[in-house]
Amino acid sequence: MARMSAEERRESVVRAAMAEFARGGYHGTSTESIAKRVGVSQPYLFRLFPGKRAIFLAAAEQCVEDIHRVFAEAAEGVEGEEALHAMGEAYHRMVSEHPERLMMQMQMFLAVAAAEQEGDHEFGEAVRAGWMRLWDTVHLSLGADVGETTTFMAYGMLINCLVAMGFPPEHRVWAGMDSAEGDEGGSGSGS
Repeated sequence: MARMSAEERRESVVRAAMAEFARGGYHGTSTESIAKRVGVSQPYLFRLFPGKRAIFLAAAEQCVEDIHRVFAEAAEGVEGEEALHAMGEAYHRMVSEHPERLMMQMQMFLAVAAAEQEGDHEFGEAVRAGWMRLWDTVHLSLGADVGETTTFMAYGMLINCLVAMGFPPEHRVWAGMDSAEGDEGGSGSGS
C-alpha cells in the first residue's frame, strides 16, 4: 500500500473533520476525535494545521466547495428556470444523500454566530466569503436576477430545515416545493 502524500493526508483530515464537526459542532468536537478518525496522531494533525480553528475553517471551505461544485455542475449548459430547477434538485439530492454536508452547514452558521457574539469577526468573514461564492454562482446562473437568487437561496434554507428535521419526501410540507406554476424557486437551494 502506497503512503499518502502530505496533501492527500491533509485532504483526508479535512473530510474527517467535516464528519466530526457536522456531528459535534465546533466546541463539541475535539482534535483528538479528528485525528483518531483519520488514523494519525494529534501532533501530526498540528503539523498539517496550526490549530482546531484552522481545521474547522478548512472543513467549512471544503463544505462550501462541495456545494459550489454541485451548483456549477447542475447549471452547466443551462440558464434561467432550467438552471434553477437543476441546481435545486441537485442540492436537495446532495443534502438528502449526504446529511453530513447539511449538518456541517448548520454547524458553520452556529459557529459564526457564537464567534460573533464573542467579538471574533474574522471567523465569520471567512465563512461568509465562502457563502458569497455560492450566492454569486447561483446569481449568475439565474441571469443576475436578485429576486430569483434571493428566492432560490430562501428555498434552500427551507430545504435545509426540512431535511434536518427529518421530514420524509412524501410529507405535506414538501408539497409547495415542486409547484410548477408561478413558483420562481420551486426546488431551490441555498446553504
